[in-house]
Amino acid sequence: MWLLVGFVALLSLLGVGLTLKPGEVPSPLIGKAAPAFSLPQLDYPDLTSSPESMRGKVWLLNVWASWCVACLQEHPVFVDLAKSGLVPIVGLNYKDPRKDALEWLRRHGNPYLLSVSDSQGRVGIDYGVYGVPETFVIDKAGIIRFKYIGPITPEAMRDKLIPLIRELQK
Repeated sequence: MWLLVGFVALLSLLGVGLTLKPGEVPSPLIGKAAPAFSLPQLDYPDLTSSPESMRGKVWLLNVWASWCVACLQEHPVFVDLAKSGLVPIVGLNYKDPRKDALEWLRRHGNPYLLSVSDSQGRVGIDYGVYGVPETFVIDKAGIIRFKYIGPITPEAMRDKLIPLIRELQK
């Protein structure tokens, strides 16, 4: 009898788990200021950038790496978004040699307003990154409004991110 009850409980938990959306894992950073950083730009390593330079704009922070297969899956979605001019995209190149990252962007296209190099992964830790790709929507005041884990699909961009971006831009 207890075995049957345990089996039914396990099936119930698995059933609930299948309804969850893995790209929408809650983050404790939602509604809080984007963590500050000052990192070298990928294209110009003598120059640094920080989230403060984006204040007053709604923007995306996309955590990516040249060694990330899933990043290549989502990359065309960001290239298309960049062409639309809807929102600036800042890349956080994560634990990647600079030359590999630059070559990857040269080969696949560069949708980023700029990319910064987080070669040690310290900023990724501040943002709660536990895998790439991850994408954050950050509002005009520098507050994180949404976090998407995993490769962004065209449907997720169309149905989740673009409506939120447009709402925040008002």
